[in-house]
Amino acid sequence: MSVSTQSGVRPSSGRTPDPVLSLRGVHKSFGAVHVLQGVDFDVYPGQVTALVGDNGAGKSTLIKGVAGIYPFDDGDFFFEGQKVHISDPKHANALGIEVVYQDLALCDNLDVVANMFLGREEKKGPGLDEAAMERKASETLAGLSVRTLSSVRRTVASLSGGQRQTVAIARAVLWNSKLVILDEPTAALGVAQTEQVLSLVERLAQNGLGVVLISHNINDVMRVADHIACLYLGRMAAQVPASEVTNSQVVELITTGRTGDIGLPAQVANHADAIDPTTGA
Repeated sequence: MSVSTQSGVRPSSGRTPDPVLSLRGVHKSFGAVHVLQGVDFDVYPGQVTALVGDNGAGKSTLIKGVAGIYPFDDGDFFFEGQKVHISDPKHANALGIEVVYQDLALCDNLDVVANMFLGREEKKGPGLDEAAMERKASETLAGLSVRTLSSVRRTVASLSGGQRQTVAIARAVLWNSKLVILDEPTAALGVAQTEQVLSLVERLAQNGLGVVLISHNINDVMRVADHIACLYLGRMAAQVPASEVTNSQVVELITTGRTGDIGLPAQVANHADAIDPTTGA
């Protein structure tokens, strides 16, 4: 599959695995507002791809398109090398795509096991198979080397912010996931809890999953990302190996769409900068 160099997406080296997710030339508009404009995006198994961009750059729309919430207006969607058309979130889940949104969607009054199986409970006769669910929840947490939870029967209300994030991430990987998207997983966390969550993000990749990390924290991005994809006013300014850019270059890509010879062509970036993203004018 060819890669558009104009979009800033760089061809992979021979050591890079085939992408688990590839978007090519995707567009999405809401009325007169063209939110995504010909976006290319790749996510690789066993690697963390950070998706960055300023507010209004199109990150949420892109991810909701991948998750099946919004259909893309145009472009190609490849998952594990096959062209697919995601019809709804259940279809995305069935393929192995899971999203952990910033609000986590956890129920405070339920314990860890009940939250991990919420809406997907296992049955045994007329009731729930509590033993099987508890075993699988414990195995999943152990597989992620989670040691911060003393019991899977603790209610979510009693957990810290980092522990809640851990439960939400563990729930996402419980279902034979192949791609996990994390929306601002370290927002509002302290230093120690942030480190716990970032270590968990790394373990997801080590377990072979493709991971998308959405974050405004450039230090977190540089800490765990293998690749950085930067959206600028609805266009993919660049997707580059994290080792090839500095913090300041990432910030420049976010704010101007270009840094040095990386990013959108100057005339494209200047034109995009002149467009009001709220009106498209």
